[in-house]
Amino acid sequence: MPNIRSIDMLFLDDVFAMGGGYVLNFSDRTMSQFFAEELNCDIDDPAYAVNGRSKGKRLRCFLQTVDIPTVVRALKALWDYREAVRARDQQAETVENAEGRLLALINRLEGKPDAAKPAGQAPAPAFDRPRLIQLKADLLALHQLAPQARGYAFEKLLCDIFNVYGLEAREPFRLRGEQIDGSFQLLNETYLFEAKWQGEQTGVADLHTFHGKLEQKAAWTRGLFIGNSGFTEDGLAAFGRGKRVICMDGLDLHDTMHREIPLNHVLDRKVRRAAETGAPFSRVRDLFPQ
Repeated sequence: MPNIRSIDMLFLDDVFAMGGGYVLNFSDRTMSQFFAEELNCDIDDPAYAVNGRSKGKRLRCFLQTVDIPTVVRALKALWDYREAVRARDQQAETVENAEGRLLALINRLEGKPDAAKPAGQAPAPAFDRPRLIQLKADLLALHQLAPQARGYAFEKLLCDIFNVYGLEAREPFRLRGEQIDGSFQLLNETYLFEAKWQGEQTGVADLHTFHGKLEQKAAWTRGLFIGNSGFTEDGLAAFGRGKRVICMDGLDLHDTMHREIPLNHVLDRKVRRAAETGAPFSRVRDLFPQ
């Protein structure tokens, strides 16, 4: 059974400029070199030329033939190359929501399950547009609730959003002397999360309090602090670098859902940026520039 649906292939044709038998700006030689270096694959193998020897036809056949992990690695490598060329040549994006749609396709190929469903049921699609539309409406509806009810509803909504992307969220639980708003799994790592819906921006005190909770847990525990109104610059500066916390605000949530970027990829990108810079907060629109 093909790894890539016909409708997905039409999208990939646009993203990787595969019209007329081409692939991006590759020549036959440079495409062979790219696949050898990045994937340790021989794209010139006759097995991938059953529908023709053009670069585009060989790539389509490759994506429909090899195992799914290799397809995912190929799509990621091709995307990185595409973005490097686009940045170098200062090319405008020509495909609407290209990265979000590619990451949603990767999620589906990897079979990301809906952890909210009982065992034994078929997993939900990795990208469920009707469900996403409903969650966006629920997020907007929170503004109409009273403050205390809004806080609890925000925590519940976040768990629902996490579970759409197979992050195995748990709702709020209480340990001796402390309240934990919830937890989830990301790339086999356990994260606790704190959710704040308040009028003012979050300052350093709340960040330090949350980090203190993490320090009482196992050494591998990490944290996600979601502050709907954002964070003060002074608070982030005072909180410092190199902590076990990443941050997300209401604008990040809106951009993630509006641009249809899978949440697991957003969080993974935030973790990577924090590891590279030490800074706990990077905006989605900076991590996924259009």
